[in-house]
Amino acid sequence: VQLQASGGGLVQAGDSLRLSCVASGRTFGMYSMGWFRQAPGKERELVAALNWNGGSIYYSDSVKGRFTISRDNAKSTLYLQMNDLKPEDTAVYYCAAPRYSDGGYVTAKYEYIYWGQGTQVTVSS
Repeated sequence: VQLQASGGGLVQAGDSLRLSCVASGRTFGMYSMGWFRQAPGKERELVAALNWNGGSIYYSDSVKGRFTISRDNAKSTLYLQMNDLKPEDTAVYYCAAPRYSDGGYVTAKYEYIYWGQGTQVTVSS
């Protein structure tokens, strides 16, 4: 499975960005997906995850109400719409896919075995 993330950049607090992740190598629409981020000196954390059809979604408390995860299975693409960005959202963002999924979203980081290359998001105050 290959994952290619894009869409990061340098923005000001309050701005919006949309990240995209194009997947190839297996049937995208059969698996849950997730977005993680890693800030300097911190562990990689799950930001949002969704199941195979987008009907079941998880958000971390830090982004709930500001970020929206979605997917287009016809385009094998995962999205993360980020609104009202804050300086603490600054991080490298990674899309990831778990080894399997049972129909729901996956929150355990160790289950994610396929990772994109990451895209930098920098939010200035």
